[in-house]
Amino acid sequence: MRRTFLKAGAACGVQLMLGAAHAQQASARPMEWVVGFAAGGGSDAVARGVAEAWAKPLHRNIVVINKPGAGTNIAAEYAARSRDYGNLVFTADFATLAANPHLFPKLAYNAEQDFVPISLLARFPLLLVVNNELPVRSFQEFAAWARANPDKLSYGSPGLGTPHHLATELLAQKMGVKMTHAPYRGAGPAMLDVIGGQIPFMLVDSAAGLPHINTGKVRAIGVASAQRLKSLPQTPTLIEQGVAGFEAFAWQGLVAPRGTDDATIQMWSRTLQETLKTPAVQARFEALALEPLPSTPEQMREFWLSEKKRWGEVIKTAGIKLD
Repeated sequence: MRRTFLKAGAACGVQLMLGAAHAQQASARPMEWVVGFAAGGGSDAVARGVAEAWAKPLHRNIVVINKPGAGTNIAAEYAARSRDYGNLVFTADFATLAANPHLFPKLAYNAEQDFVPISLLARFPLLLVVNNELPVRSFQEFAAWARANPDKLSYGSPGLGTPHHLATELLAQKMGVKMTHAPYRGAGPAMLDVIGGQIPFMLVDSAAGLPHINTGKVRAIGVASAQRLKSLPQTPTLIEQGVAGFEAFAWQGLVAPRGTDDATIQMWSRTLQETLKTPAVQARFEALALEPLPSTPEQMREFWLSEKKRWGEVIKTAGIKLD
């Protein structure tokens, strides 16, 4: 019996050693951070900036992987189907969590069932920007130009169902005009076409827009916030310019595939919240006019569900549906 016990003990010891070795090997691997937009946009900038700082308390490398297209649905499906638990996180934003469930009749993922929240990341103000050749310098001039040129009212966005897309549709309704939507695979490519004149304007998030505004490549004529931005004090809000109650912003959080163990989620959340409060990350966010939103998993879920309800009502009222 003693020999049997020793054999069993040895077998358990081997299993524990193998399990520890596997865990150590997994933690030594780079973590994959999936972003549903192309490089060069606001979501990409946030992911890369936060990943660089967050890697330090995690003691592991983080690799940002861009999987743009279909209003984040390509990236969301990829992340939802992953079984690489403990090694993959995903930037889940307004589109993924709040808008797409109402916009698309069929999705290859169910956000509430397939993802576990870690923490919110940031809130992005939206700015109305125009090509420098457009003869407008205020919203009033833009509205007059739009009514005089109904055949030229095409605008860009980072993708279907993004806040940029839906906010522009709401702005068009308030203006009483019809606009043509040109979805891109991220704010970066869309901004390049505004700069180049392929599209005349767009609502862009501050992270993707400010670098081009500050270098004079595009002109900002309005801010979709309740107050002016510290980084653009000379640019009035759209509310100031007569668009009553018009406030829109983008937001995003970090999630993991369901199946990731709770201890890992809690550790990631704690270290990510601490990272978002560091002077280096806050300085980077301030330069892009972003508001950091450190939160617990429970706080993120509450925010996500409230935004889903709010924008579901807006989408239904506006009659917006996507294939």
